Formats: sequence, structure tokens, C-alpha cells
Amino acid sequence: MPQNKNAIIRYQILDKCFRNPGRRYFIDDLLEACNNALAENNPDTGGIQRRQLFDDIRFMESEKGWSVPLLKIPDGKKKYYRYGDMNFSINNSPLNEMETEQIKSALMVLSRFKGSAQFGWVEELIPKLEQEFGFKCNEQEIISFDTNQYLKGIEHLGTLFNAILYQKVLEINYQSFKSDKPNISIIHPYYLKQYNNRWFLFGQSPRFESLSVRSLDRILSIKGVPEEYIENKNIDFSEYFEDIIGITKPKDGIPEIIELHFSPKQAPYVLTKPLHGSQKKKSFDKAGLVITIEVIPNYELKSLLLSFGNELEIISPDWFGDEVKEMALAK
Repeated sequence: MPQNKNAIIRYQILDKCFRNPGRRYFIDDLLEACNNALAENNPDTGGIQRRQLFDDIRFMESEKGWSVPLLKIPDGKKKYYRYGDMNFSINNSPLNEMETEQIKSALMVLSRFKGSAQFGWVEELIPKLEQEFGFKCNEQEIISFDTNQYLKGIEHLGTLFNAILYQKVLEINYQSFKSDKPNISIIHPYYLKQYNNRWFLFGQSPRFESLSVRSLDRILSIKGVPEEYIENKNIDFSEYFEDIIGITKPKDGIPEIIELHFSPKQAPYVLTKPLHGSQKKKSFDKAGLVITIEVIPNYELKSLLLSFGNELEIISPDWFGDEVKEMALAK
């Protein structure tokens, strides 16, 4: 049984009902309590049926759940549900098997950063959890991520992460691809983003009004400086990247509707892995696939489209197609 957000809400409500000595909860009462809680927390769920409720109760009684001491007390032709031990609560119980597996899975994700000293605590924590909770880790991995822990610059990831978390101002020694000499600048770090298997730092430099971006693989050194941190009060990074592909957001750029034609050979890939969240299909037949995306044109978009080669035609706008052609000729 997937222990998602809605399931957790139901378990918490059932736990509250089972340990309430002032009321008798019959199955219909439990169903109503669960659906009221779901409607309050997530109106789009639509509630659950009796079958799901019985499944939830069986799970809570099982060893995979919390082995709850549940009594089903006859009252006429019905039964009401109550804990045999009114001091019991799933919130006071040890981790169940599913919670244990979820924590282990989360640790597996965190272990992606084990190449950085600042995340060394992850490797130290796993044996402690094994001892404390009786975790049994899989000897074989069951999931992998498209992440290379040996990427140049990834050693800075932990330092930057902590600087953002604790709002520390940094002095960064940086050498871009366009410069022959390193440049030292003060950065107030705000956000880390991975794109195309590279990590990028977004922050504010007192020298510029616009957002500063630094590629981690071009950072030579980092050190903290005793300056007052300038908080990010203007940019919501959960929305900042919605209108672009990649990490470059041109100043004063506005979203454009770009129409693209892909060959029949390339069409299935574009349908199963959309270029952008705004992608819409206009037509799909023997001649190929026609889609539109609404994005702010940038360097990464042009590079992405060029990677399709002759399998792609830019239908509109004309000016954008011309720019992509010029970029192709310059390479």
C-alpha cells in the first residue's frame, strides 16, 4: 500500500478515532472522519470507499504497519473500533517497515552527494540507523541517478549548499571560459540548479543589478567573508525557470510561441520526453510531428534544437529560425 500524503492523513485520523474514549466509532463514522479530513486537506481527492478503509485498518494492524492493539467491539448488529490500550498511538510507536524503507530510500538519494565532505554525515548516519532501528540495507542498488559524483566542481556543492542555508556571504575565485585570467567576486548565494549534468550557483553580486550565475566547474576556490548577507526578496526560484529551458534568462526576455516540426523518426521521443512543460501537439501524421512550446528563447534552447540536426525544422517565428541557423554555421 503506497504510504502517500493522503494515506498518512487517513492513518492519523483513524489513530485519533481509535484512542478517543468519549465516542464509539462505527465503520461509517470512521469513513466520514477520513473523508472529511481528506476534503479539508486536499479537496480534489474525492474521498475513499469502505474497501479502502478496511485496507487501511488491516495495514495498521499488520507488522508492516504499527501492529495497533485494535478491538472490534459488538454493539447490536454493528461493531465499533477502539484501541485496547488507550495510551497507544502510532505516533509513539517505533518506525514501521514501510517508514523504514522510505527513510532508507531518502538516504540513498542523499548519498548522491557523498563525494562532498560536507555531506559525509550521510555515510556516518547509515550505520547508526542500522544499529538503532535494525535497518537492513540492500546489498545491491535498486535505483541509479544520472549524476556523476566525479564531475569537476562538485566538491563545492556542500559548501555552497550550507552557505545558502545559513546565509553566508562568499568570495569566489572564478575563471570563465571567455576569460584568460581568474576573477574574484563577492556573491550572496541564493540557489543551486543542475542542468545538462552541470551544477550552477545563482546569487547576487553587489557589482551588478541582475542575478549572477556561476558554473561550479569553473570555480577555483571559495571562502566566507564577514559581510552582512543580502536576502533574496525578489526572485521566486520555483517560478524563475518556468519560461526557459536551461539556466539562462535573457534580460527583458518574453515568452515566444515557437512552432517546430520533427521527423517521423524523432516524433516518438519528443512525445514521450517533452522539450518543455508548455509543449502542445498540433499534428502527428506520416509527415511527422508538429508541436509548439512557449518559452523565452535563449542559448540553451538553440543548442537543444541544434542537437536534433536534420530531424527538426523550425516553422516559426522566422527570426528565431534564422538565429539558430546562424548559430549552426558558426560552429
